Amino acid sequence: MRVVADIPHPDIKITLLAWNGKYLLKLELGPFEQTYKVSEMEVTGGDEEVKTWLDAPFLEGCLELFLAMRKNLYATRDRHE
Repeated sequence: MRVVADIPHPDIKITLLAWNGKYLLKLELGPFEQTYKVSEMEVTGGDEEVKTWLDAPFLEGCLELFLAMRKNLYATRDRHE
């Protein structure tokens, strides 16, 4: 696995990786992680194209997913206390 880029963001750690013919877009916030895998064959513009996908609507959606992940984890912990 090769790190292609660390992409700055004020709240989310974003890493673009290349591995096994795929780009992996890894986003981390606290203890939570989201990974998006895309075949390199589907990306004509290489890693620079993938970086353009990190627009405001995509990142807002990712933040919403992080909140849903946290809510889901806390809910199951509460049910099993």
